[in-house]
Amino acid sequence: MTEDITRSVIERGDLAHLALFLWAVCASVLALTLVRELGQSNRRFSDFVEEIARLNRRLNGLQNHMRNEAQNTER
Repeated sequence: MTEDITRSVIERGDLAHLALFLWAVCASVLALTLVRELGQSNRRFSDFVEEIARLNRRLNGLQNHMRNEAQNTER
């Protein structure tokens, strides 16, 4: 099918339209790939932020625990 379309375009001397069509297809594929990669990048960044938040919660809990222990030993 693709060969028939290509042959028809070439026979008519419509190479500019074929080149424009190929450029549009390549640009669309590139745009789709970039959007997909951007989505994956956003997910990875969200995962990173969640891990940092989890680490902060753990460290704050440890800090509070140490503070409570220090206050209990002072009494």
